[in-house]
Amino acid sequence: MKLSVVILNWNGRRHLEHFLPSVVEHSLKMEGVEVVIADNNSTDDSLLWLALNYPTLRIVRLEQNYGFAGGYNRALKQIESDYYLLLNNDVEVSDGWLAPLIEVLDKESDVAAVAPKLLSANRRNEFEYAGASGGFIDYLGYPFCRGRILSTLEQDCGQYDTRRDIFWGSGAALCCRAELFHALGGFDEEFFAHMEEIDLQWRMQLAGWRIVVEPQSVVYHLGGGTLQQSAHKIYLNHRNNLAMLYKCSTPVQRLVVAILRPFTDLAEAAILLLTLHPQRAWAVVRAWASFIAWHKMLAKKRREVVRKKRVENIYSFSIVVRYLFGRRHFNNMM
Repeated sequence: MKLSVVILNWNGRRHLEHFLPSVVEHSLKMEGVEVVIADNNSTDDSLLWLALNYPTLRIVRLEQNYGFAGGYNRALKQIESDYYLLLNNDVEVSDGWLAPLIEVLDKESDVAAVAPKLLSANRRNEFEYAGASGGFIDYLGYPFCRGRILSTLEQDCGQYDTRRDIFWGSGAALCCRAELFHALGGFDEEFFAHMEEIDLQWRMQLAGWRIVVEPQSVVYHLGGGTLQQSAHKIYLNHRNNLAMLYKCSTPVQRLVVAILRPFTDLAEAAILLLTLHPQRAWAVVRAWASFIAWHKMLAKKRREVVRKKRVENIYSFSIVVRYLFGRRHFNNMM
């Protein structure tokens, strides 16, 4: 199989009903493409609905909910393909979306993964938070995108329609080389969900590969389909971001993060507390506690990371500081 579009599902019958038809319609018309549903032991009627409406689609059934990271790792071990396209169950795709992505991987042998442009499924002329037109991180580890700085989303006016190297593409829709995914150990399963795709793509770059966005491929992402801005999501994002930085960053960057991040995260927790979100504030504190408890494990993982190349596309300043001074569009940031 040339390419497998793999949708990880957990209790997502509503999303499948709304979004899967576009994936099937615009994917299976290409030769050498299959659509696979990897089910994380759903307890709703997702599997029954699939059996009744898409009986020919391949289903990989997992025995429990392993989260995004573990679910994909286990499912992809059962799928033989040249390329994997990992797709959220709340993504609508457009006609011709696959060809530009496949072309990049076919023609550029040093590209590990390629991402499409993500627009909002609800506001279709606006970039979507999870990945917009390609992602980056600043020196303290805060992610941002071409089209999204912190919570500010830009309108898509074609300003980011050029293909270019990026630091990360969203796990909501990401096409990567299957052999490389397995060679690097796939996603870090300790993460469970959130940041695992950035962690993997950082490791890909350290191993000498490139990450690319191809905006000629367009998809529409609903976003927030599972956790939205819950305390649990805040906890996972903060914990996993700190873990990723510890594993992958240079000694200098790691030192700067160790000095400055406690202050920025404490400020965030204080703001959450003052705005009457005590559970979210506590989530930031718990994330640091978990990160510290992981220290020995992370030190071992850091030693195992393959480092063949200096990684570019890390913003050398703080997007938070620039944001506070009014720089809220990507073109004003870089």
